[in-house]
Amino acid sequence: MPDNPILLGVPILLGVIGRAHGVRGLVRVTSHTADPAALTGYGPLSDPAGRRFTLRWMGEGIAEIFEVTNGEPVKVADRTAAERLTNMKLFIERDRLPPPEPDEYYLADLIGLTAETGDGTPLGIVSAVHDYGAGASLEIACDHAGPLIIPFTAACVPAVDVAAGRLTVTPPDEIDVPETRTEQAA
Repeated sequence: MPDNPILLGVPILLGVIGRAHGVRGLVRVTSHTADPAALTGYGPLSDPAGRRFTLRWMGEGIAEIFEVTNGEPVKVADRTAAERLTNMKLFIERDRLPPPEPDEYYLADLIGLTAETGDGTPLGIVSAVHDYGAGASLEIACDHAGPLIIPFTAACVPAVDVAAGRLTVTPPDEIDVPETRTEQAA
């Protein structure tokens, strides 16, 4: 687990509730855990508003959802209630997760790292990690330019050192890095 106490409070996205399935409150759920079925083993998950939910798998990718109210699980019992949960993200507190394996990290651990080129030139700070389904990308906030979006691949981010607070970025040729613009203008 990282030594940075700020990261301990960072919520980690574990799943997303999809569309309703049937008329009895079942929903499709996308799990972001290594084993999708393990999502239920983490206990209550929270939405961005702080409401807590548990779920029980009813089939592959289909679950019953329970909202924890006054410490008791209350089943989402009909399609209308299930439809209101569509696209709701489910989070867990960072400190409830096991520490990552060596050379592994949670994507949330990347936020705040200094991004630098292979020769050590600072590019900026990782301000966000985006994942829209085709692979993660890093948003790097640059002091002297707008944000830089880099695909989070081994080719573009060959080294990550969470303990040292930095990562190495090798942008693809198609990305115009702000420092490169200055050098080309000279």
